[in-house]
Amino acid sequence: MRSDMARLRCGKTIPLLGMGTYCPKKDQESTISAVHQAIKIGYRHFDTAKIYGSEEALGTALGQAISCGSVQREDIFVTSKLWSSDHHDPISALTQTLKTMGLEYLDSYLVHWPIKLKPGVSEPVPKEDEFEKDLGIEETWQGMERCLEMGLCRSIGVSNFSSKKIYDLLDFASVSPSVNQVEMHPLWRQSKLREVCEENKIHVSGYSPLGAPGNCWGSTAVIEHPVIKSIALRHNATPAQVALRWGMSKGASVIVKSFNGARMRENKRALEIKLDNQDLLLIDQLEEWKLMRGDFLVNQTTSPYKSIEQLWDNEI
Repeated sequence: MRSDMARLRCGKTIPLLGMGTYCPKKDQESTISAVHQAIKIGYRHFDTAKIYGSEEALGTALGQAISCGSVQREDIFVTSKLWSSDHHDPISALTQTLKTMGLEYLDSYLVHWPIKLKPGVSEPVPKEDEFEKDLGIEETWQGMERCLEMGLCRSIGVSNFSSKKIYDLLDFASVSPSVNQVEMHPLWRQSKLREVCEENKIHVSGYSPLGAPGNCWGSTAVIEHPVIKSIALRHNATPAQVALRWGMSKGASVIVKSFNGARMRENKRALEIKLDNQDLLLIDQLEEWKLMRGDFLVNQTTSPYKSIEQLWDNEI
């Protein structure tokens, strides 16, 4: 297997470097153009979700690239996610996603959050009365397993699931998740969660691997950290490349979002960086902070989750 790939429990391989397509303005033309650039640069892993508003644009760009022979479908790894208001019917949700994207199947379909919203809720920051009281996902996961059986996707997984949530899921799952996509970067290393996932052969995929600079929930703390900068200087690399390579060195795939061609090339060169044991030790000793998208959710709504710890561990 190539060094820039990881093998999922289902046998399918996943590229370690992925392109995120979340676009706050839902600018279709910019997304299509960026995906075409990414394919030319060499990206083969693309991440989207219903709530991102980019499924149609990503599907359009991939369809155009496949039609003109720039890439073959089997060489592309496409992930999308089940939104929280569609937990009652994953099959219909995935069928609609495939129709929107113009694809016959997804390579990976993930439960976006371990929470349920009432059917029809389409805002990323829900109101208190839009949460379902029943937070269990056993029936949801049965629907995900059915999606797999029907050939609508090649693998199923989860996103934003804590260790406790993973254990809860494994208690009843007939098919274990292949992937858990969570925020992961040098200042939030997810050590315990990575151990749990490794023990259960669940691949970790890290979003916001640079700390989401430029976004309302993010920070430049990762790429501006003096230790990250010093490691980058030693390797004639950029801080972004060091952060991305760190994630990959832990066996995770990393989903990085940039629509800028130069930055896409810079990010891809992270595959060429070789971090040594001293580099990894220095990063592992950094003080951690948690700034995931859930912080923004908690701070913006009076949801049943009164703190990020409750959202992540969900002991309520």
